[in-house]
Amino acid sequence: MRILRVAQKVYPDVKGGGAYHVHAMSRDQAAMGHDVTVLTVRQDKSLPHVEERDGYTVVRHDPVMNLLGNEISPGLAQYLATTEDFDIIHAHSHLYFSTNLAAVKRFVGDIPLAITNHGLYSQNAPEWVFRWYLKTLGRWTFNQADVVFCYTDEDRERVRELGVSSRIEVVHNGVDTERFTPDGPKSELIDHDGPIVLFVGRLVEGKRPQDAIRAVSQLAEVSDVKLYVVGEGPMRSELERLAGENVVFLGQVPYEEMPRIYRSGDVLLLPSRAEGLPRTVLEAFASSIPVVSSYLDHTAPIVQKGGYTVKVGNVEKYRSVLEDILDSKGLGQSGRDLVVNRFRWQNTAVRTTDVLTNL
Repeated sequence: MRILRVAQKVYPDVKGGGAYHVHAMSRDQAAMGHDVTVLTVRQDKSLPHVEERDGYTVVRHDPVMNLLGNEISPGLAQYLATTEDFDIIHAHSHLYFSTNLAAVKRFVGDIPLAITNHGLYSQNAPEWVFRWYLKTLGRWTFNQADVVFCYTDEDRERVRELGVSSRIEVVHNGVDTERFTPDGPKSELIDHDGPIVLFVGRLVEGKRPQDAIRAVSQLAEVSDVKLYVVGEGPMRSELERLAGENVVFLGQVPYEEMPRIYRSGDVLLLPSRAEGLPRTVLEAFASSIPVVSSYLDHTAPIVQKGGYTVKVGNVEKYRSVLEDILDSKGLGQSGRDLVVNRFRWQNTAVRTTDVLTNL
């Protein structure tokens, strides 16, 4: 099968769960014997236009402008408009211009289209903007797909409520449960004898890292707790001004180091206002680390199997729940059991490939 994967971002050009998902899916489908090309936006002019790596091909095109975190690339549009060399197009996230273009390609052409929903709302723009978008261009984009992949049953229902009529397949996101385990070395980047809270994610408003800093700073008044912030983003300078001595910024950490990072922590804190099914939650669970996250309808049933959820923005509640969870035992194993039974990456890759092959 000849697969064109259309993705605004791909690892390691860009760090993050969605970008890594694109890379891992392409790598593993290539290992299955499929011919995979990833069409993406060039994030660094030093990167080659075409590159062969990990068994698949990356084709990069330069952007000419950025609109609400969405990079527009005429070269990518021209590639999509003229190519007929693929059996299927698999686009990632309806929120990107590249996926809108893939939908146009399906509307005027014959190549089947799949779209993976990585989360309904962007973390780079106000929610009201994307409510409008989802009722117009976003819904139209979904409706051009021959199949839409959602991570959870709850997410499938949310997509249906938008008026999307395309076929929807629920394929859980997953992580490598042999790599992310509670057993193994810890990270030398983390050096603290007291309780350790982790924040892992981009430093953007949608992830609300400021809530993590405020909650842990309150807890530090009565505890020897430290927050380790893993990730980069436009909010870093602002967050450094907000943070006290109990917060350590590690910046962008190589993905190969992340299993050690999780093993070094006691709890993962993720106070986002919008998410898909965060890979960070599954990685923490696989490492037997409990999670405290914001309450989102589609993720709460999963997080609550191995942690707690709190209303978005309720810093005081985050603080009290962190205090409770750092004193509790057993939640970590519950999260590990959940991921091993339901969210293994091998199952994600095989199930996704089966659906694409049938199309």
